[in-house]
Amino acid sequence: MKEEYQTNSNNIKDLDKKALNLGMGGRNSPDDNEKKYRERMQKRKDIQLERISLRKGKKGLVIIYTGNGKGKTTAALGLALRTLGHNQKVAIIQFIKGTWTTGEEKALKAFAENISWHSLGEGFTWETQDRIRDEKFVRKAWRLAENYIKDETYKLVILDEINIALKLGYLLPEEIINSIKKYKKKNNHIVLTGRNAPNSIIEFADLVSEINVIKHPFKEQGIKAQECIEF
Repeated sequence: MKEEYQTNSNNIKDLDKKALNLGMGGRNSPDDNEKKYRERMQKRKDIQLERISLRKGKKGLVIIYTGNGKGKTTAALGLALRTLGHNQKVAIIQFIKGTWTTGEEKALKAFAENISWHSLGEGFTWETQDRIRDEKFVRKAWRLAENYIKDETYKLVILDEINIALKLGYLLPEEIINSIKKYKKKNNHIVLTGRNAPNSIIEFADLVSEINVIKHPFKEQGIKAQECIEF
């Protein structure tokens, strides 16, 4: 089995390289006439079909959205909407946010029968100014999260800003990893959001996207958080 996986892995890498060399097409393609362009794109299509055929497995994923840029929770909520569209259940547990009502919470609660939404935080540390109380709420959120992770009827569980709770020392990476290993169902997905995801969590995950800031109106223009964009 291991040898078969290694062979497939080598074939996939070879095909990926060929696909890269052929390019995406469009006006930047080097072909000087449409016949050559169609031939190139047919080769690209054949390679793409072969790439797909070699990827046979499916499993529930552990997904991380991290980085100092905007859009981590937004990306996770996109998965939530997609999952709801397939008539599957979603649980969202917010570890830090919780003192304000967001547009996404209002919208997604329209799918009341398939979504469980829990905002259990009380805000940022400079707002709460009580780390003992903060840790208590994080621990409560994590106990609730474990229950949803155990429940195979929930296709997607989003642990929003849990990476912040880890950064603050309210939870330990190994307890998150151990619980997911122990309780996660085979075909269900778990998303962890928040900047500063620990290296051990990143190594454990199946999919990791880092969202970096290039420009942000709060920094460059003094624009405050506003509805429809931040909440």
